[in-house]
Amino acid sequence: MSAGHVLLVDDDADFLTLLTTRLERDGYRVTAADSGERALTLLQTVVPDVVITDLRMAGMDGIELLERLQQEHPALPVLIITAHGTIPEAVAATQRGAVGFITKPIDREELREKLETAMRVFGGVERDPAAGWPTRSARMQALIAEAQAAARSNASIMIRGATGAGKERLARFIHDASPRRGGPWVTVNCAAIPDHLLESELFGHVKGAFTGATGSNTGLVRAADGGTLFLDEIGDMPLDLQAKLLRMLEQRTVRPVGSTIEHAVDIRVVAATHRDLTRAIKDGEFREDLFYRLNVLELTLPPLAERREDIPLLVQAFLKELCPPGQRRVFAPEAMELLMAADWPGNVRQLRNVVERNVALAPGVVISREQVRDALGEAAGDFPSFDEARDSFTRDYLIQLIKIADGNVTKAAKLAQRNRTDFYKLMKRHGLERDDVDA
Repeated sequence: MSAGHVLLVDDDADFLTLLTTRLERDGYRVTAADSGERALTLLQTVVPDVVITDLRMAGMDGIELLERLQQEHPALPVLIITAHGTIPEAVAATQRGAVGFITKPIDREELREKLETAMRVFGGVERDPAAGWPTRSARMQALIAEAQAAARSNASIMIRGATGAGKERLARFIHDASPRRGGPWVTVNCAAIPDHLLESELFGHVKGAFTGATGSNTGLVRAADGGTLFLDEIGDMPLDLQAKLLRMLEQRTVRPVGSTIEHAVDIRVVAATHRDLTRAIKDGEFREDLFYRLNVLELTLPPLAERREDIPLLVQAFLKELCPPGQRRVFAPEAMELLMAADWPGNVRQLRNVVERNVALAPGVVISREQVRDALGEAAGDFPSFDEARDSFTRDYLIQLIKIADGNVTKAAKLAQRNRTDFYKLMKRHGLERDDVDA
């Protein structure tokens, strides 16, 4: 069994080979990169438990790589390799987020101890689908690692993502991974409750507070005391109620409608939205101060179309959940290919709906391509060939270059590092004229 997965980064080929061999002998799985740029490329497809990078490298050095990793993979621990003359820089790196540094020549026991500490304290990515999240996507694995790290804090979290992408599931995952897992889990869909009732539902009310208030109501905020309050579709909350929510978050007290008594609450707030809240703030539809109070930590769920490799795993999980006891359903290979190629505007929620429909209507054990196509309707599509995908990318690339260059083809050609004649030939090959592009 592997002791862990290490991404090793160094521009010295001999040292890279030597340290790779040493780590592999100690049971680690090693992915080697000869530059910071190469390491960032590899992280699009691999998910290591820890990164070890040299401090001094040509091009992107260890500090620059550390800063990029903190932006793009904030839950990934980083160890810095340094020579004796650069120890002050390595110490500075730990102050900027590295979990430690190792001096050359590298002591084998020190290296093993630092690696074990990094993986024990900062944790690796959960890869076992049975543990709660079936995924083969490096992007999703990195997101889950971020969520695990975020769960350990008590900070408010904002989850962004398209409708149906799984925002509530991620929020529940955070609650279950947090020290509050034994406390209440309370969800509020801010878009589903009428505006005039939402305040009472959240903060509660006393008897007689308004017409129809024949009794008192504790409210969902106090119901979440000691646990997690999940505010789904927070972008749809009315402005006047946003001010009261901000007050509750700042003072950690809640006052029911019609009451003068403040009640202390101990809650962790996770909010979610499919809206662009930055735009909503500019449009005066969302409070900027509330946004910063809720957006202490931010997690973004990718749409299903950007992690198609997860579709077979999700389908298997849904089949296990949806098939009646004693019954079995499987998707034919051609049917699975169609699922992999579909557009999925409704994301994971739509995929589950399609699987559920096929399970309910399939006359036999095997679900065919035709049955999947019927269930998908307009979302059905065929995966493009390599040539089609390449041509589509090239055409979009040319259009973007011309837009960036404000319609100046000579400037666009320079950006593409092609001469003007070749660029015009490319435009012609892909059916583009200068006037076709709205710069």
